[in-house]
Amino acid sequence: MLGAIIGDIVGSRFEWDNIKSKNFDFFHKDCFFTDDTVMTLAIGAALSECAGNYENLSNIAIKNMQQIGKLYPDCGYGLRFEDWLYEDNPKPYNSWGNGAAMRVSLCAYFANSIEMVKDLSYKVTSVSHNHEEGIKGAEATSVATYMALSSKNKTDIAEYINKNYYKIDFTLDKIRRRYAFNESCQGTVPYALQAFFESENFEDALRNAISIGGDSDTIGAITGAIAGAYYGIDEKTENIALKYIDDTLLKIYKKIQTALKYKEP
Repeated sequence: MLGAIIGDIVGSRFEWDNIKSKNFDFFHKDCFFTDDTVMTLAIGAALSECAGNYENLSNIAIKNMQQIGKLYPDCGYGLRFEDWLYEDNPKPYNSWGNGAAMRVSLCAYFANSIEMVKDLSYKVTSVSHNHEEGIKGAEATSVATYMALSSKNKTDIAEYINKNYYKIDFTLDKIRRRYAFNESCQGTVPYALQAFFESENFEDALRNAISIGGDSDTIGAITGAIAGAYYGIDEKTENIALKYIDDTLLKIYKKIQTALKYKEP
């Protein structure tokens, strides 16, 4: 959760002004939270509300995304998802957009197995992004986060991703110059994953992610979620990051933390 939020915030000022370099101020006065943070917390709120019984998770996820999303109408939603937020009876719209992947990382924290994290990911994703590429991108992100959280090494995570989701056969240096804005899961998630695979620590992972350009806040959120689970995030960085979100989102963040603290093993 925190890693996704930090990735979103750090990447926010570069979404429309890509930097193509790892040399930049990590936190900056021009940084801000976007829909990536809002929807990550909305999904986390839904998972928390389920209190271990996820049978109705899809409906609860819809409710929370709509309720919380409407509080932040100008935070950067895609046009179709923005319409979905305001529908009385929202239906999935066959989307493969990377919004599916940026919001699902907390599924890893509420799951007790890879199969469970896949199930939770599907339930919160298919309510809007039900295209097979949307489902795959979200699941790959959730699984990688779960494996990182479960102390799997990067080699094992990469092998699992390559076998089951994406063949990542490139380095960031090779694609950095030509990589451009791409709002699809298939054009975002593999690159966010490789930013993690090439990293040395949490901050380095986000510098990798943002340095390739593209949809920087979303790539940052995806990479940050996995890197945060793998490396951990120190209290100083957490305190700085949380100053960028408002009191409403901070309350949701703390409520999710409490739910995780008391989650059944």
